[in-house]
Amino acid sequence: METIKEKVKVTRNFRVTIPSKIRNKIGLKEGDIVEVVLNEEKIIIRKSPERPRIKLGRKLTLRDIELVIKRGEGL
Repeated sequence: METIKEKVKVTRNFRVTIPSKIRNKIGLKEGDIVEVVLNEEKIIIRKSPERPRIKLGRKLTLRDIELVIKRGEGL
């Protein structure tokens, strides 16, 4: 993968905007989870792997959730 390097400003609340070129390259969308890693003097922001989702085609009850967890479905 090619290296893309861009400078961004840290805002008042210590927020940074990930440049669109980088967001598009890794397929980052609003609502995605990222990991922030400190490695010596480097801050690394990387897309977090997606969690498996349980799909049953209807609203889930607490009993449904407990049964799915017990059986290991959706993983």
